[in-house]
Amino acid sequence: MAPDLKYVESVSRAIAEHALGPKIVVEKSTVPVKAAESISAILNEAQKKNPELAFQILSNPEFLSEGTAIENLANPDRVLIGGESSPDGLAAMAQLIQIYEHWVPREKIITTNTWSSELSKLIGDEYCFLGFGGSCFQKDVLSLVYLAESLNLHEVADYWLQVVEINKWQRRRFADKIVSEMFDTVSDKRIAVFGFAFKKNTADTRESSAIHIVKYLLDESAEVVVYDPRVPESQMLDKLFSFAKDPYEAAKNSHAIVILTEWDEFKNYDYKRLFNSMAQPASVFDGRLILDQKKLRQIGFRVFAIGTASPQTCKACYKYQWPEIC
Repeated sequence: MAPDLKYVESVSRAIAEHALGPKIVVEKSTVPVKAAESISAILNEAQKKNPELAFQILSNPEFLSEGTAIENLANPDRVLIGGESSPDGLAAMAQLIQIYEHWVPREKIITTNTWSSELSKLIGDEYCFLGFGGSCFQKDVLSLVYLAESLNLHEVADYWLQVVEINKWQRRRFADKIVSEMFDTVSDKRIAVFGFAFKKNTADTRESSAIHIVKYLLDESAEVVVYDPRVPESQMLDKLFSFAKDPYEAAKNSHAIVILTEWDEFKNYDYKRLFNSMAQPASVFDGRLILDQKKLRQIGFRVFAIGTASPQTCKACYKYQWPEIC
């Protein structure tokens, strides 16, 4: 799938039309590799018509995350600046470095060429738990697939395409685990889903793993009720499931709690109270690995957490004196 660069092209043409003198153009958006070359080609045409114009293109990809953008900007783990290795390119990078040095330590500011800078965004700051979500990461991976195909690197393209396919499989696998551990059926069973945003500290549900898992459960005829502390009811899948105003309402008479977003507040609920209001046996499926499994089991929950051994495996570990792996 070719990336859509119409807005990048549009703003480049606007700069070419309205610039009155030498300019440094900083590319911040998530764009495919060599986008800077496209911008430069447009601006160079304007420079040919007006000798007073001169442009230097820098790539300075943002590594901001939804919900923590201000913190990421104030305390970045790194700042990447790409530009040409010509005297003018180095001078342009030096000017941008001076701006960042007001609050970012110099050792965290890395300089490179524009291509490498653009590529770094594709492999930067995403972490996978219950499958990745959000509006950017899948788009970036598919952009990498397209780039590999355009260079006739078909095996490389197939490899990265499988990242997207494995992500889909991870979601499906977790939903299947819920069904299998609930005696192979969730038909007419109430399932309390905690979290609908694709990550904590945001109301963004684009490509959220929760959406896909909820759909899988609905396909299995489960009665799904969702609670998310920030996502408004209007962003839910309209009329397909219930929306609870608090976690205790969601859990009442439920057969299971399913954690699909890593909200910090989920760690602090009164799980004894939740347990007592649920149908028995009550289960917790932790898709974000944020809850205290030992404490939940002491309360009486059947607990299944992604990336950890099942209770059956744990029993085998203790039988053979390998408790440390649990």
